[in-house]
Amino acid sequence: MPKVQIQTSNAPTPVGPYSQGLKVGDFVFVAGQGSIDPKTQKVIGATIEEQTTQTLSNIKAILAEAGANLGDVVKATVHLSDLALFSRFNAVYSSYFPDPKPVRTTVGSQLPGILVEIDVIAYVGDK
Repeated sequence: MPKVQIQTSNAPTPVGPYSQGLKVGDFVFVAGQGSIDPKTQKVIGATIEEQTTQTLSNIKAILAEAGANLGDVVKATVHLSDLALFSRFNAVYSSYFPDPKPVRTTVGSQLPGILVEIDVIAYVGDK
């Protein structure tokens, strides 16, 4: 099954040897995104709420480039710089995904100058 690279100027440019996203068969895989402004490549937001909003905007842009949306997401992995931010993060995150919400793993991680990083997998087979 071929891998199709997904790339958009509406999300941050990768800072390493990885793709913003890949479409493989009926699935879209989006690389971990943080609260980086796609135009300036700088961190946006000082609070977990602001950073979660920007992070999900970046994910939405990559999904859109692949013909998908947040309603297609079946799995999310979330890295928080501090698990004490979980409830505040969760309040923003939950407003972005329709029911049924995707399955999710949330872990505490050392992050380079950001409060949150999220990667997702979306299913687009029914489209």
